[in-house]
Amino acid sequence: MGKSLPHIMAPDVSSKLANRGLPIGAEVQPDGTTHFRVWAPRRNRAELVIWAVEGAPQKRVELSRDENGYFAGFAEAVAGAHYAFRLDDDITLYPDPASRSQPEGPHGPSEVVDPRSYHWQDQDWRGVSIDGQVLYEMHVGTFTKAGTWNAATKQLEHLADLGVTVIEMMPVAEFAGNFGWGYDGVNLFAPTRLYGSPDDLRRFVDQAHRLGLGVILDVVYNHFGPSGNYIGKFSPDFVSRRHHTDWGEAINFDGENSAPVREFFLANAGYWIGEFHFDGLRLDAVHAILDDSPDHILAAIVRQVRATAGHRQTIVMAENEQQDARLLRTAANHGYGLDAAFNDDFHHAARVAMTGRSEGYYGDYHGTPQELISALKWGHLYQGQWNTRQSRQRGTPGLELAAAQFVVFLQNHDQVGNSPGGRRAHQLTSPGRHRAFTALMLLAPGTPLLFQGQEFSATTPFLYFADHEAELGKLVREGRHKELRQFRSLTGDDAADHQVDPCDRQTFERSKLDHTERDRNPEAYALHEDLLRLRRVDPVFSAQRSDRVHGSVLGTEAFLLRYFGDEGDDRLILTNLGRDLDLRPITEPLLAPPSETEWHALWSSEDPKYGGSGTFALDTRNWHLPGHATLVLGCKEIA
Repeated sequence: MGKSLPHIMAPDVSSKLANRGLPIGAEVQPDGTTHFRVWAPRRNRAELVIWAVEGAPQKRVELSRDENGYFAGFAEAVAGAHYAFRLDDDITLYPDPASRSQPEGPHGPSEVVDPRSYHWQDQDWRGVSIDGQVLYEMHVGTFTKAGTWNAATKQLEHLADLGVTVIEMMPVAEFAGNFGWGYDGVNLFAPTRLYGSPDDLRRFVDQAHRLGLGVILDVVYNHFGPSGNYIGKFSPDFVSRRHHTDWGEAINFDGENSAPVREFFLANAGYWIGEFHFDGLRLDAVHAILDDSPDHILAAIVRQVRATAGHRQTIVMAENEQQDARLLRTAANHGYGLDAAFNDDFHHAARVAMTGRSEGYYGDYHGTPQELISALKWGHLYQGQWNTRQSRQRGTPGLELAAAQFVVFLQNHDQVGNSPGGRRAHQLTSPGRHRAFTALMLLAPGTPLLFQGQEFSATTPFLYFADHEAELGKLVREGRHKELRQFRSLTGDDAADHQVDPCDRQTFERSKLDHTERDRNPEAYALHEDLLRLRRVDPVFSAQRSDRVHGSVLGTEAFLLRYFGDEGDDRLILTNLGRDLDLRPITEPLLAPPSETEWHALWSSEDPKYGGSGTFALDTRNWHLPGHATLVLGCKEIA
């Protein structure tokens, strides 16, 4: 990269108006040239170096600097050309911080991409709102053996048939190494070369829309990855001097020179919506997106997504560890306007109830029937109460929020990947309890989320894997082992048996799904398929009206949920996580059916079709609740 190259001065920026969609990066122009623009306010010079597609250096172009520290200029460079920047007298060439493609990874040159060359077929697609959705979290690298967008596209029809409505794709921004979860992205505009080309990603979204599936993307706006991050070479102002996160330096959204940083991230949010037709974003760890400015960057991101989507509906949701209800309130109600947030409280309470273990952060929960009732009805359990483990108040009041704004789940990438051996929920509890909780989650008034393979009780683990170079890999391994020691079960003499090397490629390969299990585990698949159909077609469950759901504790491990319909068409969910239970006397008024009706069985988790042992005949004079089971009842007029 240090060869002497033919030198060309870029045309004066003011003499020619660039046709741009983004404020930064390389954009192919209608006349066949490409316009380059990069922010480097502490630099005096920026030189563009362009290679031919074949790889030999072609030319270098001096870019013009404006008063705001942006360098820009036109150059003869077609789609597919590789390029990089030389800053001042640096010998090293740096990739474009807003590169649309990094074919050799984050340490190599950037590639010019023309997004207009892809011909979309989803002109009639109108997007998705949060109401009525069933989410499916997907890690592209492990979703199929091939680990590509093209291979994943071939599985989309199965998800649509199952009843999934929206795919939540884990991060795809380019990162260092050959495998990883995606949360160490450094080229935030470049879909990783590991899963295919940018157009392969476009084809995935296009096909999903053809099948009626929305697709939202998980993005990381709270930190940059530790390897391959050259953005600081362009400006140190990308990171904050005031705030810090668990991953180190926070992004500068509110300090000196933060306006171009905000512009960068807002452009990125709009980029995925506009150029890839994503139906929204999932924002990772928003508690680490720190902004004390009057216009919080989260609110600005929501506005950017909506504006870019235009007539299409979108979903913006968050991982919200602090459980701040302000995220979910509208701007008119002094909120940020996000559509939904993950309800970790439901997962944690359910995990304790399923496994009996309350170690680590699960120690904040009892797993009682009342906790489960409250989480399903009210969303977050912690809405400002004192949290002893954290020694602070956790959450803020949000009792008025709609049920659909809370994403409920029994597993996701974090919870599976952070468990010993990467084991899934069905492997941590009894089959009956797992079926019972699956019914609770999929019929909940909240928005349910499935983690890839959950629908057929995948036996493959989902482990934490990250391909880092030697020294960084050592630090990651040590940090990982230290983090997991918060769980008492990982502090004994056999703790080492649960540890895997996240930097070992076999850890990644072991985490890949085997889709033949869909046919080999028909009971699990039928369970999810039937429950999603019931959720979709039943007007009471599909209404997602938590204000019309009430619950009652029936025993130490038993409870009910009464869903009130519009015209006496109520539904009753009875869950018993303990041994068989007889209710005598029957003093609970929620067990009484609407006037001139009687209860009848609609569904049972103990149906042999799902691997159950069969269900006792319903007797509403002498209520008997089978152990480790969920029953769903409807009401009909008395004959």
